Amino acid sequence: MTIRPPRSGGPTGRKPQAGKSSASKFRGGKAQADGRARTGPRTSARDAAERAARNRGEDAGTRDPWGAQAAAAPAPARPPKPRRDAAAPRDAAAGKPGGRPPARRSAAPSPALASAPAPGPTRREQRAAASATLASGVQTLTVEPDEAGMRIDRFLTARFPLLPFTRVQTIVRKGELRVDGKRAKPNDRLEPGMSVRVPPLRLDQPTERPRSAAREQDDAAFIRSLILYEDADMMILNKPFGLAVQGGSGTVRHVDGLLAALTGSDGQKPRLVHRLDKDTAGCLIIAKTRLAAATLAKSFRSRAARKIYWALTAGVPRVRQGRVSTYLAKEEPTDADARMRVAKHGDEGASHALTYYAMVDQAAQKLSWLSFKPVTGRTHQLRAHAAHIGHPIVGDPKYFSVENWELPGGIQNRLHLLARRIVIPHPRTGKPVDVSAPLPPHMAQSWNLLGFDAARYDPIVEAPEA
Repeated sequence: MTIRPPRSGGPTGRKPQAGKSSASKFRGGKAQADGRARTGPRTSARDAAERAARNRGEDAGTRDPWGAQAAAAPAPARPPKPRRDAAAPRDAAAGKPGGRPPARRSAAPSPALASAPAPGPTRREQRAAASATLASGVQTLTVEPDEAGMRIDRFLTARFPLLPFTRVQTIVRKGELRVDGKRAKPNDRLEPGMSVRVPPLRLDQPTERPRSAAREQDDAAFIRSLILYEDADMMILNKPFGLAVQGGSGTVRHVDGLLAALTGSDGQKPRLVHRLDKDTAGCLIIAKTRLAAATLAKSFRSRAARKIYWALTAGVPRVRQGRVSTYLAKEEPTDADARMRVAKHGDEGASHALTYYAMVDQAAQKLSWLSFKPVTGRTHQLRAHAAHIGHPIVGDPKYFSVENWELPGGIQNRLHLLARRIVIPHPRTGKPVDVSAPLPPHMAQSWNLLGFDAARYDPIVEAPEA
């Protein structure tokens, strides 16, 4: 009778021999000494490797890292990877624990590294890049130090030259533009470091139109023929009648566009400091640098600039010297060139406007030569104030409303308004710059016809400054 040995590890199995741990039955082995297959649990790493090899249909010996075959024929050694100490920094110098080996370099440096660094982009290139990008999404712009004091609408116009000014006003009015997280008004001033959030701008890509060298020379010569005063920081032009200061709907030729012909080698284009109406002739200040533009703009805001205008008006005022103080607001707030109306304090969009006037001469109790000194600088201020006192400016298409008026013979039906004189502190020295503009041709013709002497004393110079 054959007796089967009890199962190893069973309840009736043999007791472990003295000096041997019961854990020895979990050691991996292919067969015991008596040739019987081992039936204990297979939880060792070797057992797991053998089972995985059998499942893949491979020879267990080829993937057995502990077998005799692997020991006899070890796999080709791979180049050891550099080990890094966990406590050592990642960028430790070569040769120190955890350091990276130094990068191989050629004996002779490349010409690109040996040469001096390339200069940064010019102002023209920066503006071209900003215009080419054209904001496919929301942008956040930072105000530079030389942009301090700029109006928010002028800031956007300077950063995005291809963006129409009416579109700029629409963006600001609808609250789509934020300054430091808050809504802004078109006339808000910026300070260095402010964050300006600009919404997506949908603009047409500019067409590359090569400018003719001859045309640029003609534009430059034309602008230089208008210069009344010039130095390294600024110049004052004698803007002719009918030439717009900035572009708009249907306006192709304007002062701002002509100034591009005077762009310097560093990309700095002369900048407008203030505006005149298209049909107003006379002194127009241009800044040659951004710093000069910011300084001159502050002079206008602080009312440090003194301006005198000449006009030919209908009728003769009873009070030869007076003061006009009203509130002005646009009749159509969305129209940039809308007619201004006299408003009340507190009306939406109403701003205070103050003007001093003096009559210099008159002709047959029909026409007057008035001199104006505006204290504030509102849109169409002088034209609206002249009409408000009952003496509109001759040739004004917006505000001339005298009934049964017949234009005297020999006088052209053009706006008779001249920015005669301006006195402003120099942006660098602070000394006053005093410049006067001559009468435009149509006003000179009227002055000669009426017998007015342009050299006559102007009593407006004695008017108050505020």
